[in-house]
Amino acid sequence: MQERCAASEPVTATAYSSFTLLTCVFLLAFLQNIHAQSMLTGPGGQVHLVGSDLAVLTSQEERKEISCSVTPDKPVVGFDLRFHTSYAVNIPLKDLAGAENSLTILFRVTPIGHGNSVDLSGNEQLAEPTYFVQHYTVPQVDEDAKGDAQLGGAIDLGEGNYHVDWMLRDREQRVCSHYWNIDAALNGKDREMILDVPAGSIAESNPEQFGEEPAAVRVSVQTPNQTPLKIKVLVNFAPQNALASTMRPQDTAALVSILRRLSREPEFGKFSLVAFNIQEQRVVYRQESEAQIDFPALGDALHAIKLGTVDAAKLGHKHGDTEFLTDLIQKEMSSADHPDALIFAGPKIMLDASVPEETLKPLSGVDYPVFYMNYTLNPQAVPWKDSISRAIKTFRGTEYTITRPRDMWVSLSEMVSHIVKSSYGRSQIKAAQ
Repeated sequence: MQERCAASEPVTATAYSSFTLLTCVFLLAFLQNIHAQSMLTGPGGQVHLVGSDLAVLTSQEERKEISCSVTPDKPVVGFDLRFHTSYAVNIPLKDLAGAENSLTILFRVTPIGHGNSVDLSGNEQLAEPTYFVQHYTVPQVDEDAKGDAQLGGAIDLGEGNYHVDWMLRDREQRVCSHYWNIDAALNGKDREMILDVPAGSIAESNPEQFGEEPAAVRVSVQTPNQTPLKIKVLVNFAPQNALASTMRPQDTAALVSILRRLSREPEFGKFSLVAFNIQEQRVVYRQESEAQIDFPALGDALHAIKLGTVDAAKLGHKHGDTEFLTDLIQKEMSSADHPDALIFAGPKIMLDASVPEETLKPLSGVDYPVFYMNYTLNPQAVPWKDSISRAIKTFRGTEYTITRPRDMWVSLSEMVSHIVKSSYGRSQIKAAQ
């Protein structure tokens, strides 16, 4: 049976920020990544390659001077409304045996059918490709080393067809090359979605889940007389499985995507954020009415979540989690920071006791809309309403079930439209008084 050593980190939505190669027996670091996969650019946007590399990429002839196999994955749309496609590379350790070595991965992605033109001779000219490069150092490897080394990478795309020219080169100029096509297509009702990356485009995304979000262009900047809309978001950062002892990256990915989509909305100009964890019965992070969500600070705060632990002083309260949620709703909805909308987000919260309706009735006269973005990957597993869903009925709130990327797009589109109309209606009432 063939032994295999794999990278310790899964394929991310973009390029790997780091790759770790493990030996099968000792699980020791083997390859060292010098720089994260990066997009190549040059003067005037032109990329200039070494002639031999350009020849390999252009030849379309697969070479196996250093043995490797490349397995591309089918592109899928993530909750961030981008197509993500990845590939895995396996290299037998025996092919890397010997003294220290270095590996360079170079590949280019060319849109097919987008931005193409026809020259004076009637020949089709392809759109400009986007180039990526990655460098590794390889320590000395024993001649009798067993198993495979596994690398990989990924790219973000808009809808469309693409061609990939890929090569790996070592210090001795041995080459492994591979070529494949990518079909990133929306099907059925998904065709209605407007993706974050334009059709026929290749994007370099932030590899960090909590990387800083670029500043968005706001409507209030384009229209100085328009007051920027303020939203308050209460997010329960918790795993899909309420009994889980750790937060997995996929547990937070959709919730972070919700926040990023909200932060990019041109109509919104001020953001208040309350991140909490219902199991720990505490607010993990708070941000008050800022022009931008501080994602790095949020990420740092979420690292402190310790699932399954509750303050000993809270254990004496039979329904401490219900009391926490009740107090949180009361505090945030009665604060002086008057938002244009209040949005709850998170997985289902199934508490033994419901939030007492009589405690929320004094707040039922709020003049802004309330929403609940209920993120659940398997809605059939828990088909009944949860504690937040029942609580927002007091405020005539609107609930959305977020299971697929399209659910994200539809709910955000409807919410933004509702919030803008509600704000305009309040402005008209004030103007008439």
